[in-house]
Amino acid sequence: MLVESALLVVTAIVLAVVLRATVAEAFRIPSGSMEPQLDIGDRVVVSRTAYHLHEPRRGDVVVFDCPETAGCAAAPHDALPIRALHTVMEAVLLREPQPEEYIKRVIGLPGDTVQGKDGAVFVNGMRLIEPYLPPGTVTSDFGPEKVEPHHLWLMGDNRGNSSDSRVFGQVDQGTVVGRAMFRIWPPWRTAFL
Repeated sequence: MLVESALLVVTAIVLAVVLRATVAEAFRIPSGSMEPQLDIGDRVVVSRTAYHLHEPRRGDVVVFDCPETAGCAAAPHDALPIRALHTVMEAVLLREPQPEEYIKRVIGLPGDTVQGKDGAVFVNGMRLIEPYLPPGTVTSDFGPEKVEPHHLWLMGDNRGNSSDSRVFGQVDQGTVVGRAMFRIWPPWRTAFL
């Protein structure tokens, strides 16, 4: 009986780690840059497979590795057993992931020209309709900037409090972890994104 229980626990942990690494993972919102859509401490499910099926789309909310140009600290190089333990603990939500990933909204796609002017965002010369922003939101001036191939222009919804492509530049699509699909925490705010 004890062996069966231990085997069941080990199987559940391995399954959680594999699913987190290949299919989906929970991500905790670390800052107010996506308010009011996502508050600090909310949790979202991030699909790691979404962009295997299609390219990123304007308006998607994505999680990506912190760009070097944002001044992120290098990830610690713990020994393999310690890294494995941290991965297991994060997969079963017993440890908070380290703040080496950001979450923002896709504004510009490869080949687009993006610009902030007159308090709004313009893509290819057309004002971008952004129904996810609260009324009265003002975007600071930037650009125009042409988005390079295989890159994205990403911005937070909380335009006055977001370190985004206006600060760290375009983001290589290869650093995108996945698409945020659902807000799952707190339970009373559960919603599709």
